[in-house]
Amino acid sequence: MRTQDFLATIHTEEDGNGEASKLVMSYVAAVCGKGQEVNKVKEQLLQSNPVLEAFGNAKTVRNDNSSRFGKYMDIEFDFKGDPLGGVISNYLLEKSRVVKQPRGERNFHIFYQLLSGASDDTLKKLKLERDFSKYNYLSLDSATVSALDDAANFRTVRNAMQIVGFMEDEMQSVLELVAAVLKLGNIEFKPESRCNGMDESRIKDKNDLKEMCELLGIEQSVLERAFSYRTVEAKMEKVSTTLNVAQAYYARDALAKNLYSRLFSWLVTRINESIKAQAKTRHKVMGVLDIYGFEIFEENSFEQFIINYCNEKLQQIFIELTLREEQEEYVREGIEWTNIEYFNNAVICDLIENNQNGILAMLDEECLRPGTVTDETFLDKLNTICAQHQHFESRLSKKSKFLNDHSLPHNCFRIQHYAGKVLYRVEGFVDKNNDLLYRDLSQAMYKANHSLIKQLFPEGNPAKVNLKRPPTAGFQFKASVGTLMSNLQTKNPNYIRCIKPNDKKASHIFTESLVCHQVRYLGLMENVRVRRAGYAFRQTYEPCLERYKMLCKNTWPHWRGPARQGVEALMTDLQVPAEEFSYGRSKIFIRNPRTLFFLEEKRKQCLEDLASLIQKIYRGWKCRSHFLLLKKSQIVVASWYRRYAQQKKYQKIKHSTTVVQSYIRGWQARKLLRELKYQKKCEEAVTTISAYWHGTQARMELRRLKQEVRNKRAVTVIWAYWQGTKARRELRQLKEEARNKHAVSVIWAGWQGTKARRELRRLKEEARRKHAVAVIWAYWQGLKVRRDYRKFFRANAGRKIYNFTIQRIMQKYFLGLKSKLPSMSPIDKSWPARPYSFLDGVHTELRRIFHLWRCKKYRSRFTEEKKAVYAEKLEASELFRDKKAVYPSSVSQPFKGDYLEISKNPKYQKLSSGVEEKILLADVVNKINRANGKGSPRLFLLTKKSVILADQKTGQVKASVPLPDLASVSTSTQCDGFFALKLKEGSASAVKGDFLLSSDHLIELITKLHRISSTAADREKLSVDISDEFLVQFKQDKVCVKFIQGSHKNGNSVSCKRKNNRLLEVSVPTSP
Repeated sequence: MRTQDFLATIHTEEDGNGEASKLVMSYVAAVCGKGQEVNKVKEQLLQSNPVLEAFGNAKTVRNDNSSRFGKYMDIEFDFKGDPLGGVISNYLLEKSRVVKQPRGERNFHIFYQLLSGASDDTLKKLKLERDFSKYNYLSLDSATVSALDDAANFRTVRNAMQIVGFMEDEMQSVLELVAAVLKLGNIEFKPESRCNGMDESRIKDKNDLKEMCELLGIEQSVLERAFSYRTVEAKMEKVSTTLNVAQAYYARDALAKNLYSRLFSWLVTRINESIKAQAKTRHKVMGVLDIYGFEIFEENSFEQFIINYCNEKLQQIFIELTLREEQEEYVREGIEWTNIEYFNNAVICDLIENNQNGILAMLDEECLRPGTVTDETFLDKLNTICAQHQHFESRLSKKSKFLNDHSLPHNCFRIQHYAGKVLYRVEGFVDKNNDLLYRDLSQAMYKANHSLIKQLFPEGNPAKVNLKRPPTAGFQFKASVGTLMSNLQTKNPNYIRCIKPNDKKASHIFTESLVCHQVRYLGLMENVRVRRAGYAFRQTYEPCLERYKMLCKNTWPHWRGPARQGVEALMTDLQVPAEEFSYGRSKIFIRNPRTLFFLEEKRKQCLEDLASLIQKIYRGWKCRSHFLLLKKSQIVVASWYRRYAQQKKYQKIKHSTTVVQSYIRGWQARKLLRELKYQKKCEEAVTTISAYWHGTQARMELRRLKQEVRNKRAVTVIWAYWQGTKARRELRQLKEEARNKHAVSVIWAGWQGTKARRELRRLKEEARRKHAVAVIWAYWQGLKVRRDYRKFFRANAGRKIYNFTIQRIMQKYFLGLKSKLPSMSPIDKSWPARPYSFLDGVHTELRRIFHLWRCKKYRSRFTEEKKAVYAEKLEASELFRDKKAVYPSSVSQPFKGDYLEISKNPKYQKLSSGVEEKILLADVVNKINRANGKGSPRLFLLTKKSVILADQKTGQVKASVPLPDLASVSTSTQCDGFFALKLKEGSASAVKGDFLLSSDHLIELITKLHRISSTAADREKLSVDISDEFLVQFKQDKVCVKFIQGSHKNGNSVSCKRKNNRLLEVSVPTSP
């Protein structure tokens, strides 16, 4: 994949089971990258294999898990080598195995896996039983294979389908079709003669037919007629003929084969939808071809013929690409070469696929020929046309050497394939090539209600009837093989040849003759000789130079001359020995792989050096870029800061100027003020001077008097200070004497404490000795008592052991109960099981106590608002539970109350301000008109004292009903929102009669009405009547409102119609 965009691996095995392709897929998954999306793609690619194996593999005499179909998978990779997705193509499922298996072989695995691994409920839904012998399509001689665990494989298949992306209903539909095929095989027919002498067929037991029709959703009569009659259309004419028993069995088997084959094709298409690459651009692609190997059985039929034809085509590609083309390439490139002879099987391919005289062309011509066509006529035609072919042998051919060959039966022909001679029995060739499914059966299948059947039988659509004969099986397979060959030609194929060591399906056994035969007919000897004499690796000069040019200084980084000279300079510089390579005209050829490994190792080392150089340059560039960014940022920050500093300086100067101006103006104003004041003072000078003078004289006199007082008080103060000084001196002397006396007391106290502590330690030591003697004496007394008491212990031991055991059990019980307590949810009814029966009463009482405590804890978390909400919900449950059909849907809906947000909505501001009480509920309801049963929207407001109805558009109050005037509320038991507010007779609000309304929040509305009336002490509790028929008072007339179940024509809406003057009929849908 490194140098090639399109790669193909071809796996061929001797009756293989696809193990080689699974190993390739596992290897691809292991070496690819990791990641959530990549892991998902890898897992889907890997898990598609168990699904296809279950539906396409079967046990044969040579292999317990033999592939009975061909598979080609394209896997797309991105530039990192991670898988993006894939596309699977399938070739020729051996659908004849569905209805008949050779001795010692089984049907497809899925039938046995379904019966062995499905649960009892699944089998009951599919109307199946586990006994294999109940089904005619399952062979009993090898139904159980020791190497296969069908039950475990069924679980693996279910899990793989989920990983690939199958939905649960899709998996159920697939299993229903598998079950239908089994049921189809149990349908048997009996002959019945008609009055006109024609024989027709009838179904013996219609029970299997009935169960099959129930699985597929087909009317039993339609399918029964399709098994009994056949309609032939030719232009404008239709002819219906009866089917005899043989034809009915043929129709049954044809339907079973087509149903299973189309189901398998649908599975492949469905898997492709899940695993296909999401990207629109095409990346590198690896194709994995896993196809059936060459088959030679005791009895070989049409399936083995076309399988061996496919292997002939693959062998032809192998010969062309590995032997002929490689040798021609050496000659074309001018490399010295000795030609190696090999067998070319093109002559065998021409014998089979020639458009004029090929076996497939003659088989198609015989199938399309009018008149009586049998397998014998086909064999006669082969004997006439192919008699002279060197690889064709027949007992009835013109060659005399086969006339007495008793190993060649009369109804057989033999072809000498590249793998050996194969004897084909012509019986069934024409029918299997026709692969004809009667149009009546296709149309019957198209009428099914099953989700898959219409997709599988599109030709049954009566609107798209195609009278053209469908292509034969041989033609379709030949076209598929041609497409496959064209696809492989566009890729670079690699071959994996799987050699079968023995025919016993056992390990560690090597049959030399069998292995040599396989090596010989696969052409491996010639291939080995070509490979040993040739070159292991070749590449054109341009990509070679481009890949390895960094290994030479002369070619790195650019080579200016021709690519060949650059490669020569490169190889010379690397000193590669001349015998290890050769120069062709356009390519270089390398003989030994170790030379290529040497180049790759040198390239790896060089790439590491280049990576280090790139990292160094990148890190330098990154650091320089970071530095330049920092430098640029510093310049920007500096410019912004300078701008900010200049702005601050300007503002400071501006502020200073303003301050100076304000000070100057202030100074000028104060100067003017002083002048004005001076003029005023001059005018008042005489009065002022006189007043000051008198004041001065008065103050001088006052100071004189105060001085005299101070002189008298000074003598007293000085004496007091002197007395205080003397007293403080005496106090200090007394304190000093007291300190000296205290020091002596402290020293004496410390000495006495030391003596006391020594005495205490001595006394403690004596006490310890005395205590030790007492303890030893107590132990001795205890030992004597135990010896004396031992003889009395056995009499009371049982009771004590019993009490101890009970105490231990109770302790263990409570500890275990502590660790296994259920959750704190009050609705959790789980409780640990009691370990012993004698704890039954305690266990029950503890469960009750725990539940009560848990409920108390749960209630303690409620706020007042939440308690009110739960109280309303509880009251709603008491009113409507099991009475009103719409109640269950209202349980999960919270009671909001104000649905209009009337206090915040400016549209209803006037209406909100006009209501004095608090609005408990605001909603839009429909007021029902008795004249025509139609509703008009009204605003419904509920307060603690009244019910208010207002116009929705204008907000104008239409009616206001005090709550004491309400007599009762009536509603139906069904899932509608109609209710009637019945007023008390004689009240002021009852003049216009009762109100018939409809609301989407009926439960909440009636609950709040009932709750308000029950909490009021001055009025009776509001009555709530739930009935499908009640009376409503409209002015002077009473009208009956009747609720009925509506039909499907009315849809899911509730409608109210007036039947007469006394009856309004409300039609309610059947389900809420």
